[in-house]
Amino acid sequence: MVAAEPRTARIGLIADTHGLLRDEALAALRGSDRILHAGDIGDPRILDALAAIAPVDAVRGNNDTAPWAQRLPEARQLEFGALTIHLLHDIKTLAAHPPPGPVQVIVAGHSHRPRIERREDGVLHVNPGSAGPRRFSLPVSVAILHLGASGPTASIVELGA
Repeated sequence: MVAAEPRTARIGLIADTHGLLRDEALAALRGSDRILHAGDIGDPRILDALAAIAPVDAVRGNNDTAPWAQRLPEARQLEFGALTIHLLHDIKTLAAHPPPGPVQVIVAGHSHRPRIERREDGVLHVNPGSAGPRRFSLPVSVAILHLGASGPTASIVELGA
């Protein structure tokens, strides 16, 4: 009998919707086991729509100033088995909101620039880009974080916006 491959968790990453949740973003995030929103949500109905796909964890962005957004933290730490993810809106505020312990992945938005980078310390940094209104000539995108036996990996999904 052959042992089954360990299941890979699929974590949908989205940021900077600014009140606009595109159908293409919803399609790209379908099949996620969990969704992380890295702030600048813009409308609480976006979190409800994402929650129809998978459980959602979100942080408040600098533009999330309405009363509904005040219940969201500026940063949060999430555990997925032995893996720890630190979620915040702006990577430049990491010093103000440092992870309370070791992390393997840091997810941040704010710049609207999609990026995946494994730093020298081994921590995977992911910015899913902006899934909301297009800013300048930057792509409209989300990201997928894959959690498997060989460690976390990520991919950017550009939306046909």
